[in-house]
Amino acid sequence: MTDVSATPAPAASSERPRGRSFGKIALRWLLYVVLGLFALYYLMPLFVMVTTSLKSLEEIRTGDLLSLPRELTFDAWRTAWSEACTGIQCEGVKPYFWNSVMLAVPAVLISTLLGAMNGYVIAQWRFPGANIIFALMLFGCFIPFQVVLLPMARMLGLMGIAGTIPGLIFVHVIYGLGFTTLFFRNYYVTIPVELVKAAKVDGAGFVRIFFAIFLPLSIPIIVVSVIWQFTQIWNDFLFGVSFSQAGTQPVTVALNNIVNSTTGVKEYNVDMAAAIIAALPTLLVYIVAGKYFIRGLTAGSVKG
Repeated sequence: MTDVSATPAPAASSERPRGRSFGKIALRWLLYVVLGLFALYYLMPLFVMVTTSLKSLEEIRTGDLLSLPRELTFDAWRTAWSEACTGIQCEGVKPYFWNSVMLAVPAVLISTLLGAMNGYVIAQWRFPGANIIFALMLFGCFIPFQVVLLPMARMLGLMGIAGTIPGLIFVHVIYGLGFTTLFFRNYYVTIPVELVKAAKVDGAGFVRIFFAIFLPLSIPIIVVSVIWQFTQIWNDFLFGVSFSQAGTQPVTVALNNIVNSTTGVKEYNVDMAAAIIAALPTLLVYIVAGKYFIRGLTAGSVKG
């Protein structure tokens, strides 16, 4: 009697895990399908841009938007790089691309270094008013671009660097300083204060502690700051079109001029090739260092 009543129990207990595992597998596959659809949705414009840039104008007019090129041609890329017209000049995006490089590289390096020093001072060298200064810098992060255009133009004029690449570097360093300070301050508060005290006892000063101790520990957050600043500066259009002139315009301004100054037949393949060239550096940065960006953000999220 006891044996008969006990026999159903193992069967019931074995059925439950099997049902749970099947449910987990189904939910996992459903998640994969949803993520795949989202990825397809976001990658479709890039697919259209690439395929269109590799087609001839005749194939674009007679073919389908989503179809693959029947015959690959890189003429549109050559035209976009060195022959496309931006107004009355037909030099392509090449000179403007190098303008963006000369603008973005020093602006990223300077704003990252200054942000690191600001975060180091605010987090580890506590002084009266440090929190107020940090709050004001954070406030500056959320001021819209349009609000600072007139004051910044006035300042650039007084400094004598209006319409120049150094002027654009100055603008992006000032505007990005609040973000880089925020990144480094939140990262440095996780480093024990006793480390600074021990270095002071050994005779190390402000500069030596920063360059010998804190900067080597800051690789994750440096990657975050560099990716953030490079993306913001390279993709910027408003500051580029407002504070530059002929010969110093970044690639985003040149791209706008190519698309909007076309006369006669609209060369969609050239427009798409120019857009990909303009977006390629930031795309490569995220492909190569995207995982380090997330890792660096989470590195300073927990104190201790």
